[in-house]
Amino acid sequence: MTSIGTGYDLTNSTFSPDGRNFQVEYASKAVENGGTAIGIRCRNGVILAVEKIVTSKLLKSGANKRIASIDRNFGMISSGLIPDGRHLVSRARDEAASWRTNYKCPIPSSSLAFRVGSYMQAYTLYSSVRPFGVTTILAGWDSETENRVDGQVGSGPKAASGGQRNAVKDGGPGLYMIEPSGLYWGYYGAATGKGRQTAKAELEKLDLSSGNLSLEQGVKEAARIIYAAHEDSKDKEFELEMSWISSSDGPTKGRHEQVPKEILDEAENYASRAMEGDEDEDTATGGGETMEE
Repeated sequence: MTSIGTGYDLTNSTFSPDGRNFQVEYASKAVENGGTAIGIRCRNGVILAVEKIVTSKLLKSGANKRIASIDRNFGMISSGLIPDGRHLVSRARDEAASWRTNYKCPIPSSSLAFRVGSYMQAYTLYSSVRPFGVTTILAGWDSETENRVDGQVGSGPKAASGGQRNAVKDGGPGLYMIEPSGLYWGYYGAATGKGRQTAKAELEKLDLSSGNLSLEQGVKEAARIIYAAHEDSKDKEFELEMSWISSSDGPTKGRHEQVPKEILDEAENYASRAMEGDEDEDTATGGGETMEE
């Protein structure tokens, strides 16, 4: 079977003879041209980080944010076509607001991922629209404490936000990545964008499934991973943007916030030292091999 469209890529409502949807594949290619974005699920929170390539010296440092808050306890980041990502942020905010209106509590992270994923999948079904050229990473913290619901009257429901029940602890961190096809999975660590393969390899080294990584150490590791993923494009300048969500007794009190500047600067210094150490090791190894020859 052919690997090019040959007419089957003119609309995303048509499959090729070998069962491929070329429009969705082209959207995935657009994602690969975007800056690297990662999400890390830690023991007591979730971290989002993105590599923002500086395309002009006239751009104001710190402006043009790529990480957006969806609700008090949710953050979203995307890699690929930036306007598409902003549209999905608007849609996700509408979904979160709709859930609060109907159920008087914050939307669970799994439900928000399902709704955004379903919305993206709908754009792969009709010839009048095109797939979104972004992969989105969604991070949230489902409250693990008993909270009053919005506009509560009297004692309120027996199950509060997150579905808590007496003597049962629910909630916790949630991290989901949604692809242009609408497919989404829950992750301990997720990466997308141009440096996805490098970032994924570094995330796998952290053994995130054991739940031993703290939020504070995760910030440093996220910075190191973004710096490592940027090595393939080190001729271009970039900015590191990062946000986090902690448990109710953590630094953000269950809210999605930007990582404070002093902590971010410390993490970037840690990442720079780690990259310099790797370069020194490579130089020493190369020198040893030359002498042996």
